[in-house]
Amino acid sequence: MPGKRITDHQVHNYKQHRNKLTQVASAAKAGISERSARRIEGSEALPSQRPPRSWRTRQDPLATVWDGEVVPLLQADAQLNAVTLLEELQRRYPGEYGGGVLRTLQRRVRQWRAMHGAEREVFFAQEHPPGRLGLSDFTVANDLSVEIGGTSFDHRLYQFALAYSGWRHAIVLTEGESFMALSTGLQAALWRLGGVPEEHRTDSLSAAFNNLAEQQELTRRYEDLCRHYGMRASRCNPGQSQENGSIESRHDSLKTAIDQALRLRGSRRFDDRAGYAAFVEQIVQRFNARVATRLAVERPMLEALPVRRTAEYEEMPARVSKYAIFTVKGVQYSAPSQLIGHRLMVRQYAQHIEGWLGGQRVLERPRATHRDGQRHPRSIDYRHLVEALKRKPGAFARWVLRDAVFPREVYRRTWERLAAALPEREACKTIVGLLALAADGHEAQLAEELEQLIELDQLPDLHALTELLAPPRSELPDVAVQLPALAGYDELIEMARPD
Repeated sequence: MPGKRITDHQVHNYKQHRNKLTQVASAAKAGISERSARRIEGSEALPSQRPPRSWRTRQDPLATVWDGEVVPLLQADAQLNAVTLLEELQRRYPGEYGGGVLRTLQRRVRQWRAMHGAEREVFFAQEHPPGRLGLSDFTVANDLSVEIGGTSFDHRLYQFALAYSGWRHAIVLTEGESFMALSTGLQAALWRLGGVPEEHRTDSLSAAFNNLAEQQELTRRYEDLCRHYGMRASRCNPGQSQENGSIESRHDSLKTAIDQALRLRGSRRFDDRAGYAAFVEQIVQRFNARVATRLAVERPMLEALPVRRTAEYEEMPARVSKYAIFTVKGVQYSAPSQLIGHRLMVRQYAQHIEGWLGGQRVLERPRATHRDGQRHPRSIDYRHLVEALKRKPGAFARWVLRDAVFPREVYRRTWERLAAALPEREACKTIVGLLALAADGHEAQLAEELEQLIELDQLPDLHALTELLAPPRSELPDVAVQLPALAGYDELIEMARPD
């Protein structure tokens, strides 16, 4: 090909074919031109044995500026690229250096760096003996465009993997990279695996490490977690994700597999989070089935699990206010009105919270997270407050927590339509009645009916919807049972006696 020098291998290849084929056919098989073939036959030396060429085939466009101006610039800062250098030459010498010089300048700069540039970073491939190393990391999975209950589901995936066998475990998270998320995911993986690796590595997770410029050390809780399982904690250097490559590459493969499975499924919508978590678990198990042989080699090398798990929650007190609300780390949760005034001991897990009173669990709610720049997220369960709203429906219109109480988006849209079309009091009574109907176990069915009414541009009729979804129980007919006199039984007994 033009611009490429003929190699010794091509010459030998040409000569072997020339013993049987014509010059044209032999040249074609060796990948050279007929002219080069004639030159080879007229020369006894191989290309590598010829003296280097001392002449140029065309004039060097950079001859006057390369050594005197370009090289000093590169010596001052080797990271200057060819585009910047060409622009500088054009400023210094207007009209002399056009865009056609760029490719020549790029080749010259690349060659200069290869001979005189700074040393490049070298990567050292590592061997991973079985049972030695486990890795953890989080990855954002919003680009999968999953929907839960008709709304976009922003989430992360926590993944644990063994470096030798490639066995992995993944869980779905809606919160950030917190210690509780790391603790929950890591412990779930270890107990699913049935053993503990010698070392656990993670990157610069804010959950596990203090990411300060001068001080990078394990936090106390992470040290306690690793000590409980007998693992040695390690980390890769900040900004060097390739040092954690065994888990980084698995993030890509897992998200790609989930995306492809969602495409085969034909829909990215799930009824609830549990359904999506089960879907992800199926994908992970398919990966693990491929490494079953290597896992069988690695599993005997793992250390034994401790007797029990360590705590996967944080405990903090919270008092339920007169608004049936309590606050945990800036997040507001609703509670049944019976708990107003009580001081709960709240256990905050990675995925949910629990409220304990006097040694008994009295409340369990999914954990709310900060989204869309919310300063104080709210998790309000309308079922906790619907009975109070039925007694005071007029309070709904300007209720501070009104927008957080709707169980689904369609209920919010229904309220907006009611508020725009009806008097305030009537609109409040209607929406409270709809929430009460949903709380009786008809939330999903009622949502479908409201969707249809919105499409038809009709307002909901509370009485009609109640008759449709929760018809009153039919009254049982009164059945009159006439009991016979007891004397009749005596007569039957007398008749049955033998004479």
